[in-house]
Amino acid sequence: MTTQRAPRSQDRQAEGAERLLVRGRVVEQLPNALYRVELASEGRPKVTAHAAGESGLLRLRPGDAVEVELSSYDPGRGRIVRLSNGV
Repeated sequence: MTTQRAPRSQDRQAEGAERLLVRGRVVEQLPNALYRVELASEGRPKVTAHAAGESGLLRLRPGDAVEVELSSYDPGRGRIVRLSNGV
């Protein structure tokens, strides 16, 4: 009898979707630690993002330049991975 173990989080990250890192600017602070971010790409789309990891302790305000990691599963949502110098 063989048993299979559940994949660890590191294994899941390696198998997960490809992520895209994009610069943007915080436009609006939403409830539940969410932010509306305008991306610095063509057309300037807006996405909903949350602060990831230790970035959750940062105070983000409208106008702050940030780097957002978008998932290929849902490009309308992302995670703010760090503050950047400017857009």
